[in-house]
Amino acid sequence: MKIALVCPASLPATQFGGILFLCVDIARELAKIGHDVTIYTTDLDFANNPKTFNKKLPRLEEIQGFKINRTHVWFSFQLFYVNPSMYNRIKNDKPDIIHTVGIRSFQSLIAALVSKRHKIPLVISDQGGLTTHPDLTGGSIIKKIIYKLQMPMVKFIINQASKISVANDYEKDIFEQFKDKSKITTIKNGINLDSMQSNNIDFKKKYSINQNFILFLGRFHKVKGVDVLLRAWELLKNKSEAQNIKLVIMGVDFGFESEMFRMIKDLDIGDSVIVIKKPPREDVIAAYQACEFLVLPSRWELSPLTPLEGFAFKKAVISTKTHGVPYTIEDGKNALLVEPEDHTGLSEAILKLLKNSNMKIELGLAGYKMVNDTCNSMQMASNTLKLYETILG
Repeated sequence: MKIALVCPASLPATQFGGILFLCVDIARELAKIGHDVTIYTTDLDFANNPKTFNKKLPRLEEIQGFKINRTHVWFSFQLFYVNPSMYNRIKNDKPDIIHTVGIRSFQSLIAALVSKRHKIPLVISDQGGLTTHPDLTGGSIIKKIIYKLQMPMVKFIINQASKISVANDYEKDIFEQFKDKSKITTIKNGINLDSMQSNNIDFKKKYSINQNFILFLGRFHKVKGVDVLLRAWELLKNKSEAQNIKLVIMGVDFGFESEMFRMIKDLDIGDSVIVIKKPPREDVIAAYQACEFLVLPSRWELSPLTPLEGFAFKKAVISTKTHGVPYTIEDGKNALLVEPEDHTGLSEAILKLLKNSNMKIELGLAGYKMVNDTCNSMQMASNTLKLYETILG
């Protein structure tokens, strides 16, 4: 089968987010079993910031058995990257099926146009909160206007889709507002367990960390709840259980970095907080291995991959009871979930795991079993292939 995967970003821009890894994992797993898979994307490099486009990246590159076909971005606004030449790249390659991820993107529009014009079946996955993302209501006036202008584009993409692949029932309910439920298939997100292996990096030594630490990994953005985490950490600074524990914050700035550093200073917690900006992927994996557990206090998530990656290292996770999170990880079974915005409840959950090593171990082991049984890239790719085969008959 000749498969076109479409995404706003791909390797080497590993800091872009989850949809990049989902596309790469599906491409790699399906290429392993003999399918001809290409990811059509931009030349986003992420070398310095979310808007770094690198003309020096190969236009066509083979990695791990699949191909990446990059076209240059003419201009961008926020995370909306315009690269019209992608249209001809997909059209000329004549794929049997097109699968686009992240439907508020220009790339998904191109995928839908090729699908309609050349009668190629289209599968769509969003992973971006079609109607629930906080930026839809809480962003700037310009953002709100742009989102409204995008809706005809979004509806066109949805209407063109033969099938919609969703990560959980929370997302399924969203899409049922736009498409008959018979067109919607639930395929759980998964992670590549082969890449989640211990490496030779001594994380603590590399970053001069002499104590145990808990880990936040994500964008420096208010939607990720970094401010809630910092307020929770302030409540813990005089607790005996937290005296020899550091908080490590790793990620890329998406508009909150300056405010984050101001809060660290104002809350007087700088001696116990370590911020690591733009970490390479191998350091992220080393951090998973070395940390005590993960804390991810998001205000919004759809189907986050970071908890699953932590589970690969048998690490417990603290997160929030918001949007798609409870559909991905379960309170009391493999995680502790608190209310979003509740920094007091978050501090109590952190303290609970610091005090109870048995609970920490049990939650981590339950998460490890989940990713090995169901939430892994092999299972995700197998289910996705079955969806393609159903469409193609």
